[in-house]
Amino acid sequence: MAPAEQDALALRERLFHEWVRECIICALLFASLYILCHFVITHFKKHTDFAAEHDDEDAAVNRIALGLCTFTLAVALGAVLLLPFSIISNEVLLSFPHNYYIQWLNGSLVHGLWNLIFLFSNLSLVFLMPFAYFFTESEGFAGSKKGIMARVYETSVVLLLLTLLVLGMVWVASAIVSNDAASRQSLYDLWEFYLPYLYSCISLFGVLLLLLCTPFGLSTMFTVTGKLLVKPRLLEDLDEQLSCTRLEEAAVSRRISSGKASCWLNLNVELLREQFFAIRSKRRKLELRYRASPWQRNLGYPLAMLGLLALTGISVLIVCFHVLELLLDDAAMPRGIQDASLGQVSFSIFGSFGAALQVVLIFYLMLSSVVGFYSSPLFTRLLPERQDTPLTKIIGNCVSLLVLSSALPVFSRTLGITRFDLLGDFGRFDWLGNFYIVFLYNMGFAGLTTLCLVKRVSWAVQAELLRALGLHKLPLPVPRSRPPGKPC
Repeated sequence: MAPAEQDALALRERLFHEWVRECIICALLFASLYILCHFVITHFKKHTDFAAEHDDEDAAVNRIALGLCTFTLAVALGAVLLLPFSIISNEVLLSFPHNYYIQWLNGSLVHGLWNLIFLFSNLSLVFLMPFAYFFTESEGFAGSKKGIMARVYETSVVLLLLTLLVLGMVWVASAIVSNDAASRQSLYDLWEFYLPYLYSCISLFGVLLLLLCTPFGLSTMFTVTGKLLVKPRLLEDLDEQLSCTRLEEAAVSRRISSGKASCWLNLNVELLREQFFAIRSKRRKLELRYRASPWQRNLGYPLAMLGLLALTGISVLIVCFHVLELLLDDAAMPRGIQDASLGQVSFSIFGSFGAALQVVLIFYLMLSSVVGFYSSPLFTRLLPERQDTPLTKIIGNCVSLLVLSSALPVFSRTLGITRFDLLGDFGRFDWLGNFYIVFLYNMGFAGLTTLCLVKRVSWAVQAELLRALGLHKLPLPVPRSRPPGKPC
């Protein structure tokens, strides 16, 4: 065999081994995410929906829908980890460029993960989740033989009609937006134009949803932190408050007991019961704060609040700096690349510390967006409950989390939280090249976050000062009411 043929054979063998290695790594990562998401869904699902004792057909349908929901949630979790994994991989390759044991962590693997997440996100949003919903609601066509296949046929027909309807709407929308006459006449470029255009609209909706939910979630996290941790109080005597609360609870309890034992006392027992439960709840909170150590009471809550303030303030400062970059340099616009050049240069001016800060901010913004999503009045009903969440609500939660998580890389790059360019098809969205959309998006995030932060912090400080000085016990001024018919 000639040397040239040996070199070509060695190259093909090396490429084949790299491809097999990347497939094994991707399969292991996704299997780990799938197992984790399965435990999460089984923690929240309603047991009565999956009982197979009475109806084997319904149980099989529910198991299939549960598997599709688990797959979708695993894809959503993978989309959340996608950008942090890429940033960490780049820093690891920069720190150990010639280490043999991390050579598998290359640009081809990262680029393949981005393409898989994009493909699975489209597959879950367009096909799997609608199929799971219609499959659980289907019963088979009238006159057909009952069974799982009858439900599959009905679900396929309904999903086909829905697909035609959505594609028609996308075709009309693209014809209105685009001035190209060919886009109004043909659907031949379905895979190259219309499906990316549809996912671009979904991604834009997800990014807008992140814009609305993240500032609201940031302010909500301050309130949640105050409820979970023991807050220090100014000018407070816990012993005196706890003693008074116990005496008040005992007095109300005796009044309720005397009202039951005697028919001569005219007492509103129901009102006393509500008062008793309120006093008991207050007493338990005081006992919890009394049992807390001085370190937990005086150090835990301030550190947590300072951490939230620091992360929120850094996020706003980075976005403001990115706004200035947008005005001065066209390279600050979010764009997509086809080749992942990992291990060449750090994506932060502060090196590994800046990259670690970017990862922390990405997770923090995603967590705040989820908190804001479930705290908003429109989506409060989707909040899952432990062991009591029906299957349709699980499907809604999986779709919502997938929309939020798949928009997270575009959201982080648009705001300038990271300089890691979007890989694969994530950078093909047309609106990413529009300067006015990107600029107004950054300004809206900075403005809304600053407004929520100032409003939440100022109200908290004001309420604490009023409570410490005892001004919250003063009666509110009552406006005088004039008799009707008399002028002021």
